[in-house]
Amino acid sequence: MTRPVGGEFAGLSNYIDLLQSPAYQLGLRNTVVFMGLSVPLNMLLSLGAAMLIKDMGKFKPIFVLIFLIPLVIPSGAMVFFWRMMFSRNGFINNIFDMVGLDGINWLNSEYAMLTLLIIFVWKNLGFNLVLFLSGLSNIPKEYYEAAKVDGANALYTLRKITFPCLLPITVIVLLMSVINSFKVFREVYLLMGSHPHESVYMLQHFMNNNFHSLNYPRLTSAATLLSIAMVVITWGLLWLERKASHE
Repeated sequence: MTRPVGGEFAGLSNYIDLLQSPAYQLGLRNTVVFMGLSVPLNMLLSLGAAMLIKDMGKFKPIFVLIFLIPLVIPSGAMVFFWRMMFSRNGFINNIFDMVGLDGINWLNSEYAMLTLLIIFVWKNLGFNLVLFLSGLSNIPKEYYEAAKVDGANALYTLRKITFPCLLPITVIVLLMSVINSFKVFREVYLLMGSHPHESVYMLQHFMNNNFHSLNYPRLTSAATLLSIAMVVITWGLLWLERKASHE
């Protein structure tokens, strides 16, 4: 069995060095900000869309299919489409030029976060929509009929029937949205490269760049902290779901 030559126990020095790294702090801050914006926005829009199309009858499958199309589009084709939309000479800036407005460098400015939010919602809204539709279809219609007989308005039934009955599926949607927010790195990397605008420099950029520079202590420390954070978030959400289901 081989033994490491000249090795010594590093203790917590790798983690201290990691937490003091400006690049790590920037990536952590941007990742938290993006998650805090993208997850609630995606959940609200998908829930609203699900409630709008759940009673559309024969047109319901068509709308569901439209929302699911982004899930089956290859990443390369999707990135090509968004680059045509948001590049310096892209479709949106051409419209701005037609109406006399100055173009925006969407992919390399403070608007890069907005661009990323649009892409994230466009890609993930359909998946959450299907989950919310399944939750809405499992709510007994008798609940709404009884509330209508008692004179309850739409806001009351939404607050007292729909939201409580959707709580288990909402926790699942929240968990999947958090996980998907960490997977947005692929689109950012393909659109903006390994060193994007500082507003969209994510933890995945930090780890990817340290991998290429062979800085494995920082890479493994960052990956370990990220794994612990994901376990804690997952456990907390599942605990919340179990607690709510027993009340």
